[in-house]
Amino acid sequence: MSDTTLSTSAPALTGTARPHRPGIVLATLLTCQLMIILDATVMNVALPRIQADLHFSATSLSWVINIYTLVFGGLLLLGGRAGDLFGRRRLFIGGLTLFTIASLAGGFADSATWLLAARVAQGLGAAAAGPSTLALLTTTFTEPRARLRALALFSGMASAGFAVGLILGGLLTEWFSWRSVLFINVPFGIAAVAFAARYVREPERNRGNLDLPGAVTATGGIAAVVYGFIRAASNGWGDSWTLVALFAGIGLLGAFIAIEVRTEQPLLPLRLFADRNRAAAYVNFCLGPMAGMSMFFFLSQYLQDVHGYGALATGFAFLPMAVLVFTMSRLIPRLLPRFGPKPVALTGTVLMAGGLALLTRLSVDSGYFPLLFVPMVLMGLGMGLAFSPLNVIIMSTVPPKDAGAAGGVLQTMQQVGATLGLAILVTIFGTATRNAPGSPHQVLVHGMTSAFFASVVIAALAFAVALTFRKVAR
Repeated sequence: MSDTTLSTSAPALTGTARPHRPGIVLATLLTCQLMIILDATVMNVALPRIQADLHFSATSLSWVINIYTLVFGGLLLLGGRAGDLFGRRRLFIGGLTLFTIASLAGGFADSATWLLAARVAQGLGAAAAGPSTLALLTTTFTEPRARLRALALFSGMASAGFAVGLILGGLLTEWFSWRSVLFINVPFGIAAVAFAARYVREPERNRGNLDLPGAVTATGGIAAVVYGFIRAASNGWGDSWTLVALFAGIGLLGAFIAIEVRTEQPLLPLRLFADRNRAAAYVNFCLGPMAGMSMFFFLSQYLQDVHGYGALATGFAFLPMAVLVFTMSRLIPRLLPRFGPKPVALTGTVLMAGGLALLTRLSVDSGYFPLLFVPMVLMGLGMGLAFSPLNVIIMSTVPPKDAGAAGGVLQTMQQVGATLGLAILVTIFGTATRNAPGSPHQVLVHGMTSAFFASVVIAALAFAVALTFRKVAR
């Protein structure tokens, strides 16, 4: 396999949209990406108030987060390939419109069922718009430096969005109500749809048919595996429905691969994995969020339950990490041409592992400085450096006809990695706390440090994968 080189070919553009303005197009695409990522975390801080208003049970409350993740992650591959065949601009605008309407409807929910239905619709819209967002970015910005800068900003939005979601969720919940966490999507969604309709051009479509057998098996397989891990986190690995879901998901994914090998127009072109760098980058797009999600989930509980932080204070506690992730995304266009993706990605994974390793030393008496602040800084630097090169490695060499599929796989790996990682780490947390001695706070912290230790192991695996990257041609 050859070394990765930067693609400079420009795809044909069609449609009646006015000549695009790069700044407006980039802002529109990044706004969509930020909205999609935010909705995976922005609801976390608002969960207690949602439970009180809509009478969720303790076990069903997690579905406010998980149902969105399940639908979004399960349909990303289908959304990516549908954009390749039926028009990425069309899928982008349609998906973002559905997402915006669903956010408005969810804000008016007066029952648990209503809110969950709105979250399902949000997941559908995100799965349609998400892959097209990345594909439109790579087909719009074809000049190497402009593409590198756009991909770095896209990666920064993806990484910082998790932390910004906690800050924004805390601010809106504290100052207004949990409903504002959903309503905030509406004005930004309307603006993004309007600008996309006017300025974003439609790349040339590929002729062909949608791989329906592949779509059914891929969507069903991913959804079943994600559901199995989500259920394992709450019901344990011995639960019969957990095992049924996992075995069914593995079987469906095996059938999906068999279908993709034989079909002429696959939902997932396996040639995407022929390049060694791209295949390794996909793996790390799964491992990175798998390790990093523990910080958001467990530290938000640590700050509120152990130290008594409010929702707003908890959100702002993550501000150093969010600022550094975004700052690193701005520096990536200068660092990558000078050092190449491999050293940058390796440095990022080492910093992530270091930050998570420090969190294994948490105790009930740990203050914000230095044992929380320093890991926040290391994780902010690490995530900013580790993820941005992966976007470049994956998307800069993909042929225009496969851009939607490549973006769908990238976001699927990221979403499924975060979901599965959280389920695994929550299971480790539950096992560690089951018979642990001490006060409730001591037991809680013991479980969290056990989960952080597992996160360090996952980050070490990401470092090992990054070692396999080949040198990238300038």
